[in-house]
Amino acid sequence: QVQLVESGGGLVQAGGSLRLSCSASGIISSINAMGWFRQAPGKEREFVAVITWNSGRTYYTDSVKGRFTISRDNAKNTVFLQMNGLKPEDTAVYYCAADRFFTERDYFEPRGYDYWGQGTQVTVSS
Repeated sequence: QVQLVESGGGLVQAGGSLRLSCSASGIISSINAMGWFRQAPGKEREFVAVITWNSGRTYYTDSVKGRFTISRDNAKNTVFLQMNGLKPEDTAVYYCAADRFFTERDYFEPRGYDYWGQGTQVTVSS
């Protein structure tokens, strides 16, 4: 089992920045990749970014490319999401997720992930 705990959400004005953190504990050796998803009210959970645990390959959804950066600290079992140039449409609950069997076929699908954090609210005011 793996436990994930997110932190760093909050309220920020448009154009501002936030840095989310996700700390993992448990059987870390089983993790192949860690990612971030978000869910706005009345919408489905959508993929934001993912990073593979060993090689550090990163993938982003188009709407955040150039603004968000995902990174990891393997020694601390932590993944980060640096969010710059925030827009009101980025407002959502952001969830950290861990994947035991990363593939390029389904990394953007919530069903491809095995463990989830409780979520952290990000609100961007206009």
